Amino acid sequence: MPPTALAEALVESFVIEGGRPLNGRVRAAGNKNAALPILAACLLTHEPVLLENVPRIADVDTMLELMAQLGVEVERTGPNEVRIHAAEIESWDLDDTLGRRIRTSILLAGPLLARCGRVTFPPPGGDVIGRRRIDTHIHALTSLGATALPDRRYELWADRLVGTFVLLDEASVTGTENTVMAAATAEGETVIYNAACEPHVQDLCRFLVTLGARIEGIGSNRIRVEGVRELRGGTYRIASDHVEVASFVGLAAVTDGEVVIDDVVPDDLAPIRAPFERLGVRMELEGTSLRVPDGQDLAVQNDLGGQVPKIEDGPWPAFPSDLTAIALTVATQARGTVLIFEKMFDARLFFVDKLVSMGARIILCDPHRAVVSGPARLYGQRMESPDIRAGWAMLAAALCAEGASTIGNVAQIVRGYERIDERLRALGAGIERAES
Repeated sequence: MPPTALAEALVESFVIEGGRPLNGRVRAAGNKNAALPILAACLLTHEPVLLENVPRIADVDTMLELMAQLGVEVERTGPNEVRIHAAEIESWDLDDTLGRRIRTSILLAGPLLARCGRVTFPPPGGDVIGRRRIDTHIHALTSLGATALPDRRYELWADRLVGTFVLLDEASVTGTENTVMAAATAEGETVIYNAACEPHVQDLCRFLVTLGARIEGIGSNRIRVEGVRELRGGTYRIASDHVEVASFVGLAAVTDGEVVIDDVVPDDLAPIRAPFERLGVRMELEGTSLRVPDGQDLAVQNDLGGQVPKIEDGPWPAFPSDLTAIALTVATQARGTVLIFEKMFDARLFFVDKLVSMGARIILCDPHRAVVSGPARLYGQRMESPDIRAGWAMLAAALCAEGASTIGNVAQIVRGYERIDERLRALGAGIERAES
């Protein structure tokens, strides 16, 4: 395996010259949050699997390293193509350092438990955006027959997994994914209530079906899985990333450029378009291409009676939590006042002090609510990216600010966005990497 993009980026920063409109076309990358569980699900079959449209990002590199250390054959057969062959699995003990690097290392728990009858893993890492429970995973897997020993490292084992009724205590995306993967080859029927139904959960389920899994209720909060004895191999193309699509929409809007985003999934955009349109962002959907025209007149649309509106996140099909940060940056450039209500994570909005230092008018009411009044003239600053999505929001602010900005801790951004500086330069952005 080559060195991960994360390791390469640890000592780098983005240096950005603001004030340049973005113009041109960009293709949406494969969905990060679909690629990671789909990679994990490849452990459920002895046969080879070829995955297409895999995003070339640091989190995927880390997941591939974890799988290779388990004895799985991992081969990159193209820039965005990966071949996985888990004919043999030599270990069920996840590497501590790699496992703590990404949140989604926990997605290997369900497949390893189903395939090997045992798994040991460290507390997962990932973005520091508040408490991120794994209780839902443990409760679901023990419902299927596993025994858990939570300690400094988590350990689960089972002679066999048996289908059952599972009521998730929260609509956890990764909790749903782990449960579906474990149930795919369990004995009998599993019915999952309060299941997450985000596009990446749906993509995982569709992938498993191509391998021979029997899954009903895809896209709903009630998923029925009829366990099969074994899964086969196959070829699958990962869907494009709706979060990345919306991220580029935000960049185009605040820089007042015209950007066309290709290879979008129209059905995945409905919960995203309405909140952005509430901030005055205009978009035009043409088949599988989304156009953000220039000449945007960003203005907040008030509620009836002229009341201050709010943009709030929630489980799908509500507005995704991953987009509250970029929506907040867009709001700094829109006329009017809006409440950004981040309900799902208790530290996701703590990056707003960086935008305030640039000149944004934001009142952070509490860990979950921020009042934004715009438009505000932003000025370049030196900042550090605390997580993937906040990093993108700061990038958007820097691109529309006057003067130069430096964003450190680039590793946090490249974890989730493929070749982002190259793709932005192709749109006319003034962005370079520099050692920090």
